[in-house]
Amino acid sequence: MPLNEAFGWLWILIGFVSGFLLGLGFRGDEWMGGYGSFRRRLLRLGHVSFVGLGFLNILFALGTSRTVLGGQALSLASWALVAGGVTMPLCCGLMAWRRGFYPLFAVPVISLVVGAGLVVSGFFRP
Repeated sequence: MPLNEAFGWLWILIGFVSGFLLGLGFRGDEWMGGYGSFRRRLLRLGHVSFVGLGFLNILFALGTSRTVLGGQALSLASWALVAGGVTMPLCCGLMAWRRGFYPLFAVPVISLVVGAGLVVSGFFRP
């Protein structure tokens, strides 16, 4: 799926840039509360999720020809993986800002489980 491949590369680029920007502050031991602080851990997770979920979307784009998914299932898997990719770093950033956003993590998790579940099912359908 061209959408997932383009999205994946864009997300990897954003992951590299966000990592660079976060890295500007990492020299200070107590930056954002120190290495083990909740806020800093969440921002690191968000930055890594850009890259990781970018790769996942590229793999999906390159692997769809080897599944028997078609039509609506393929489209749903595609959009679910994009939605998970968008919402995971967003939720990480929101949680780093305010812990009360914790329930929103259900959105990227459910999106990614649906997308990956559909892909897996596409390898086992007759």
